[in-house]
Amino acid sequence: MADNHSKEVRSINMSHIRSTNSKPEEIVRKYLFAEGFRYRKNVKKLPGCPDIVLPKYKTVIFVNGCFWHKHDCPRFVWPSSNQDYWRPKILRNVERDNQSCKELEALGWKVITVWECELKKNVLNETLGKLIAELKAIDFSTDNKETT
Repeated sequence: MADNHSKEVRSINMSHIRSTNSKPEEIVRKYLFAEGFRYRKNVKKLPGCPDIVLPKYKTVIFVNGCFWHKHDCPRFVWPSSNQDYWRPKILRNVERDNQSCKELEALGWKVITVWECELKKNVLNETLGKLIAELKAIDFSTDNKETT
């Protein structure tokens, strides 16, 4: 199937895709802040430059787009055009995600991934509720407490 857009229009569309501060990231960040959680954004010193870092909980959160990170959901469909470009690119993203998670866990960080499809209206409250419950269940009183 051919692309519906010209090269110029496709280029403009692709240039507007953000790697940080995306709408799904903003949804998660605003909810966390409203619930009293304080965090850092896009910490480059950590493997994979996590979208959200909660140092107090020694937890990082990746907010992944279903297409870019090959989520096993109906939102992910392999592109039918330019497969020589897209397949290696997306598979490389998945490989990099897995490597980053392993490195973070080896450093003692808990890794949580929130998928774009989990932030749609029909499941948003359930997803964010589970996220908060998971964070509140972390025992940070001894392991992650910073000494002054």
